[in-house]
Amino acid sequence: MRVGVLAVLTAAALAGCTLAPTYKRPSAPIPTAWPQGESYAPPVAGPSAQAVAWTAFFGDPKLQAILAQALAENRDLRAAVAEIEAARAGFRARRADLLPTVAASASGVEERVPGWRTATGQAETQRAYSAALGFSAFEIDLFGRLRSLSRSAFEQYLATEAGRRAVQASLIAETATNYYALAADLDLLIIAKQTYAAQKGSLDLIRARFEHGAASMIEVRQAETTVEQARSDIARFTTQAAQDRNALELAAGGPVAEALLPTGLPAAPQVMVDLPAGLSSDVLLSRPDVLQAEHQLKASNAEIGAARAAFFPTISLSAAAGAASPALSALFDGPSRTWSYSPAAAAPIFAGGRNLANLRGASARRDIAVAQYEKAIQTAFREVADALARRGSIGDQLAADQAQRDAAAEILRLETARYERGASGYLNVLIAQRSLYAAQQGLVATQLVQLTNAISLYRALGGGVS
Repeated sequence: MRVGVLAVLTAAALAGCTLAPTYKRPSAPIPTAWPQGESYAPPVAGPSAQAVAWTAFFGDPKLQAILAQALAENRDLRAAVAEIEAARAGFRARRADLLPTVAASASGVEERVPGWRTATGQAETQRAYSAALGFSAFEIDLFGRLRSLSRSAFEQYLATEAGRRAVQASLIAETATNYYALAADLDLLIIAKQTYAAQKGSLDLIRARFEHGAASMIEVRQAETTVEQARSDIARFTTQAAQDRNALELAAGGPVAEALLPTGLPAAPQVMVDLPAGLSSDVLLSRPDVLQAEHQLKASNAEIGAARAAFFPTISLSAAAGAASPALSALFDGPSRTWSYSPAAAAPIFAGGRNLANLRGASARRDIAVAQYEKAIQTAFREVADALARRGSIGDQLAADQAQRDAAAEILRLETARYERGASGYLNVLIAQRSLYAAQQGLVATQLVQLTNAISLYRALGGGVS
C-alpha cells in the first residue's frame, strides 16, 4: 500500500505537466485606432460602454421595466444559462478523472461442499466473508492527457459563460430596438391619421366647390388620391405596430403591460448616455463574443495536448485494503487483514494511424478556432466603425430633416392660401401636401436611426453586460 500511495503522490506531482502547446493570444487583425475622417464622429469624453450599466444607459422607465422582464423571462437567455450548467457539469466530470474513484465493497459466501471434495470425506459447510476499500484502474496522468481534457472542458465552460453574456447584450439591444421601432411606427400611424383627417376635410371642401362649379373633377380626383394614400398608410402602420409589439413581447419573454408600451418616440433625440469614440480598439478583446471565441480557441489548444499524450504509455493503478475471514465475527481481527496492489501499463504500438489522425484533427480544429477568433474581432471592429460612421453624420441629417419638414409645412400653408384666393391650381397644394407628408415620415425614420444607432454602438463596444 505504501508503494501505491507513493505512486498516487507522484502522479499528483506530475499532474501539472501537459503536452499542450503554450497558448499565445493571436494578434488582433485590426487597426489599433478607429477609422477617422469626415464621416466619423470626433472623440467625446465619457466612460466606456462596458462601464455603463444598461439601467444607466436607457433612461426611459418604461423601457427599463421591459428590459428587466426580458432578462428574467427570455427563453434564449434561459437556454444560455442552462448551457452554462451543462458545461460546468462536463468540466467537473472531466476534473474528477484526475482523482481516483474510491469504493467500498463487502461480500459473503456460504457453500455446502460434498464429501468427495473435502479432505475428510465428510460434507462440509464453508463460509467466507470479505470487506475492502480501494480504487481500480486509476490512470496516472504522467503525460497530461487527462489534464488536457480537463482544461479543454474548463475553457468550454468559460466560453458558455461568455456566450451567456453575449446573449444578454444582444437581448438588451434587440429589446430596446424593438421598443423604439414600435414607438416610431406609432408616430407614423399618428401622422397618417392626422394627414387623413386633414385631407378628408380638404376633399369635402373641394367636392362642395365642385358642386358649385368652383372646382373641377380633376381637383376632386387629385384630392381623393391623397386621402386614399393616407388611408392605406393607416392600415399599413397599424399592421407594422402590431408586428412590432409581437417582436417586443417575444424578446421580453411574454406579454408586455399596456402601461409600459411607448406612445411615440421621445421628444428629445438624445435620451441615452453618449459614449466615447476615442478608445483603443483593444477594448474589443473583452467583448463577450470575442472572449467566447478565445476560450474556444484555448479549449482547442488543450485538445492538442490530449492528442499528443495518446502516443505515450498509459499507466494505471488498482489497489485495495480490507479483511477476509471464514467467520463474520472475526472479519476485522488482526490476522484477517488483506491488501492488493496492481499496477498496469499499456503502450501504443500499432493503431492504424488513429493517434496521428486524431492529432492532425485537433491541430486543424485549433486552426479553425484561430480563424473564428480573428473573425470575431474583425466583425466587432466593423460593427463599431459602422456605428461611429453613422453617429458622425446623423446629427446633420436630423437637422436637415427637421428643416425640410418645417419648410414643407410653410410651403403647404402658402400654396393653400394661393389656391383659396384662386391664384393657383389644386395640383400645387397636392404636391405640397405630399411633400410635407413625406418629410414628416422621413424625420421619424431619421429619429429612429439615431436611437437604434446609439444602441448598436453601445452593444458593439461591449455594453449591456453589467
